Amino acid sequence: MERKWSVHTVLLGLVFGILIIYGGIKLDIHPFQAVEGEVAEELLEQSKVMYLTGFSYLEGDKSHSMGEWLLSKANELIPLGGYVEGKSASETDTSDADTYAMILAAQANDENEVGADGQLVNGEDDSAQTLHTAGVPLDTSIEKMSDFNYLISNFYAVDSSTMIRPDELKGEELLSKNMKINQETDGPKILVYHTHSQEMFADSVEGDPSTSIVGVGDYLTELLNHTYQIQTLHHTGVYDLINGELDRSKAYDMAKPDIQKILEENPTIEVVIDLHRDGVNEGTHLVTEVNGKQTAQIMFFNGLSKTRANGEIDYLANPYIQDNLAFSLQMQVAANNKYPGFARRIYLRGYRYNMHFMPKSLLIEAGAQTNTVEEMKNAMEVLADLLHTVLIE
Repeated sequence: MERKWSVHTVLLGLVFGILIIYGGIKLDIHPFQAVEGEVAEELLEQSKVMYLTGFSYLEGDKSHSMGEWLLSKANELIPLGGYVEGKSASETDTSDADTYAMILAAQANDENEVGADGQLVNGEDDSAQTLHTAGVPLDTSIEKMSDFNYLISNFYAVDSSTMIRPDELKGEELLSKNMKINQETDGPKILVYHTHSQEMFADSVEGDPSTSIVGVGDYLTELLNHTYQIQTLHHTGVYDLINGELDRSKAYDMAKPDIQKILEENPTIEVVIDLHRDGVNEGTHLVTEVNGKQTAQIMFFNGLSKTRANGEIDYLANPYIQDNLAFSLQMQVAANNKYPGFARRIYLRGYRYNMHFMPKSLLIEAGAQTNTVEEMKNAMEVLADLLHTVLIE
C-alpha cells in the first residue's frame, strides 16, 4: 500500500538531515554512524545556535520522545506545513488568544487617556492648570522637517511602550504625499464616526447625545457639508456599550465590520475620521483662543502596530501607516501655520486603532472631559477649516 507523506514529515526530514550532515562534518565522522553521545549533543547545540532559533529541549522533561519533541518544534518553526495542511486559518493563533484579547482591551482603553504632558494619566492629579500650547508657529521648512530629531522634538510625543525609527518618519516624504481628495466624482468623501460614542464633557446633559462627542461630530459634519461643501457622512453607531453598560474592551473590533460595510457601500469615501475626546486629570483644561473664542485643543493620534514588548503586531497589521503619518503631519503643519496653539503634539502609540481602513485615516482627540460643549464646537470650526486646507486647497 502506497504511503502518503505529510508536508510536516518531509520538512522535518530535511531539517534533521541537514543537522546530521552538519554534525558529521563538524566532528569528522561518517554521517551514517549512530548519532549518540558527543555527536547528539553537538547536533542539538548547533541546531539551537545556527538552524532553529528558539530550540529548547530540557533534559528534565522526558514526558515526550525526542522525535515527538522535534516534530512539535518543526510545527512551530515551519508554519508553512500547518498552512498547507489547512490547520491554521484564523487571524491569530489559538495560543495567542489571551495576548490578543489583552492587546484589544489596551487598545480600546488607552488612547483617550493621554495627559497634557504626553504621558498616560493616572487620574490622581486634580491641581488646576490651563494648558496653552505655545502660540508661536514653529519652523516647518523642508530643511527643518527633514531632520528626524527636530521632528520628534517639536511635533511628536512617542509613548514609552513603542518606538519609531528615522526611516519610518521622514518629514520631507510625509509632507510631499498627495492628500487631496478627488472632487470630480459625486458622493461622500469623508466618514466621521466614534468608536467611543459615550464620551461627554464638563457641561454635557446626561441622556442628551447632542451634548456628547456624537453631537460634536454632528456639528463637524454640518460644517464640512454646508460651509466647505465636502460631502460627509456621520455614522453614530454605538460600540462602547454592552448590555447598557460602558465597556470599551472590544469597541474597535465591534466597530470594524460596520465601518467596512459603510466604505464598501460608499466607494467615493477617501477620508475616515474617528473622533474622540481625550481623558485628562480633572484639574487640566485643554484650551486656547482662536478668533477670540475659547477653543478646545485637539491632538492627532497615530497607531504604529508595534510595541517594545511584542514587536510588530502582525494581527493588527496596517498597510497604510506611512499614509496615516503623512495625513496627521500635514494636518499638524497646517494647524501650526494657521492656528498655532490649537494642536497638541501628535501622539504615537503601539496599536492599530482601526486606522487601516483608508490611507487618509485620522484618530482625533478633541478636547477632554474638562472642556465645555461650546469649546468643543469652536474646535470643530477650526478642524473643518484645516481639513479643507489639507484636502482641497
